[in-house]
Amino acid sequence: MMNLKDSYTSCEKVIAMHSKSFYKAFSLLPKEKRKAVWAVYAFCRTVDDIVDEGKNSTEELAQFKQDFQRFLTGIYDDENPMWVALADVFDNYEMDIEAFSGLITGQEMDLTINRYRTMEELLNYSYYVASTVGLMLLPILAPGKTAILKEGAISLGYAMQITNILRDIGEDLEMGRIYLPEEIMEKYELHEDELRAGIVSPQFIAVWEDLADKAECHYKKAFETIHEYPLSSRVPVKGAALVYREILVTIRSKEYNVFREKHFVPDESKQAILACL
Repeated sequence: MMNLKDSYTSCEKVIAMHSKSFYKAFSLLPKEKRKAVWAVYAFCRTVDDIVDEGKNSTEELAQFKQDFQRFLTGIYDDENPMWVALADVFDNYEMDIEAFSGLITGQEMDLTINRYRTMEELLNYSYYVASTVGLMLLPILAPGKTAILKEGAISLGYAMQITNILRDIGEDLEMGRIYLPEEIMEKYELHEDELRAGIVSPQFIAVWEDLADKAECHYKKAFETIHEYPLSSRVPVKGAALVYREILVTIRSKEYNVFREKHFVPDESKQAILACL
């Protein structure tokens, strides 16, 4: 069986490599909570990579779903650092099993759906791929407060996922996916061929800003209950949310060029945000 300490270290490497913003923000947590977050992130990353990089994503995801069900009965690969660390997390916290299963459902959606008609459909998808992550983390970040914080966590998931969508438009197009809802594109008369051509037109900016406004509303809603988190968790959660929200500011400063490059919040901006908390 893989050593528990090494398993957590392995999970930490995953988040450090793939999400510098989250890693920086959640490094502020007390050690035990921090390690538990690394393990949950490794689970999320594993599912994500199956869909985006898997050779046979449908079969691999079906297998992972089975592996998770077996994990819940105490049977798992004890040489896999993610399962070893996650088993320890499940032993120490009252984890939300539905949220973990929901994330897998969201990734299954990515295998079969590549267009969304309405904002409601997009929010439903965002719930499964992003809000579930907040619900997974709540028992770690705010034990005993999950009921009061649930709506805010769901809203933060919506906000972050819409931010992701607005940042990754070019990358998603290359994978044959358009997440901008058709009803919003129609509202501003943005045609799909124009989008595929990568033109930053007034129509494109109008669609982008409409979605950015919806993201801002959900960030605002999430911040309404953020004071309910214990102080040790409040700072990292708020920090992660503010850094993520700053992606929208960064994209505007780069004149909405989301077709040819992926924008990140500069390190000095992250430091300034976290220093003010």
